[in-house]
Amino acid sequence: MIDFVKKLQEEIAKESDRVESSKDNDYIKLSLEMSHVLADAFDRLKEFIISYEFRSEEEEIDFFKDVKPRLFCKLIYYRKIYNIEMLRPVASVNRQKEYLNNELDTINKYTNKRLDFIRYFRSGATYLDKLYFLRGQTDTEQYLEAFYYELDPQFSTNCDFKVARILANDMLHAYLMSEIEKLEYEHRPCGIQPFPETRLTYVGPKNLLIEFIYGFDTEGYFGNVPLTQVASYIENVFNVRLDSNLSRAFSDMKIRNNPTQGLDGLKDALLRRMQSWKRKKKK
Repeated sequence: MIDFVKKLQEEIAKESDRVESSKDNDYIKLSLEMSHVLADAFDRLKEFIISYEFRSEEEEIDFFKDVKPRLFCKLIYYRKIYNIEMLRPVASVNRQKEYLNNELDTINKYTNKRLDFIRYFRSGATYLDKLYFLRGQTDTEQYLEAFYYELDPQFSTNCDFKVARILANDMLHAYLMSEIEKLEYEHRPCGIQPFPETRLTYVGPKNLLIEFIYGFDTEGYFGNVPLTQVASYIENVFNVRLDSNLSRAFSDMKIRNNPTQGLDGLKDALLRRMQSWKRKKKK
């Protein structure tokens, strides 16, 4: 199973890079094509799992608690982005902000209705995993979600869809906040677009810069300015174009095995350099 899932994830990542590089900032086209890519991958995963025999309950729990939701959440996310952008009003800034805030309210209502389960999942608890993430279990107290892909009991459990929805909502929340920040910044009377006099071109991994941007924004190192302004500044200073959808990049960071792999790699490189310098000093 591990090999199949890994290969599928690699194919999705490759297709994601292709789609994002070709669609620029057109969220409607991007989300529609990514929905097709992910739906196809999901169907292939479903076909594989139905014919696959899990080696243990632990492996089955891991699949339905972690593997499936982390793929499924992206499908939910892109389909929701498509619907949000298709219905987004071509209207004033205030009307658009009202619309986006209503979408945030929908996410908050979903969260508030499922606080007990969300606390269980986010805490890393495991004592109810057999009830929640093994097939064939019956739990009449669980709120039943209706979704096309959940119709087959061979490919669903009581709560794997809930986990996927929670992860998708995390991504959607970041996306909506980013869009609201863009509207606020782009329509400021005195908005400043900083362009440095001398540009050096950054050639390192983009995910490292994105980790830095979110770190700077979290600590407020540039003051009380929108995240998009910080990102714009970094892009101009380093003469590089980052992922146009920072919210999606941040959501991807959160579900990686190592969320800060770029920063960790930079730290390791710096420590190696220091150790090399110390060795040279001793000679």
